[in-house]
Amino acid sequence: MEEIKRNLRKERVGVVTSSKMDKSIVVAEVKKVKHPMYGKFVLKTKKYVAHDETNNCNEGDTVRIMETRPLSKTKCWRLVEIIERAK
Repeated sequence: MEEIKRNLRKERVGVVTSSKMDKSIVVAEVKKVKHPMYGKFVLKTKKYVAHDETNNCNEGDTVRIMETRPLSKTKCWRLVEIIERAK
């Protein structure tokens, strides 16, 4: 039963917008959402502070992050993998 519960963690894919902190990165996830009344697609951005143990992320990298226990006041995500490095 414990294994099933553990695997229900949320995952997000986004772009690193800041890596200036020690062992922390800010990841921005951009979604295209249709406006309920006008039907136009609007870009919505959500920022997540994620834990990067090895400090190997740079700004512009595309990364996958996973939900975890709270690591600080704002951090409750951790880096899973770097999908694509910034050019």
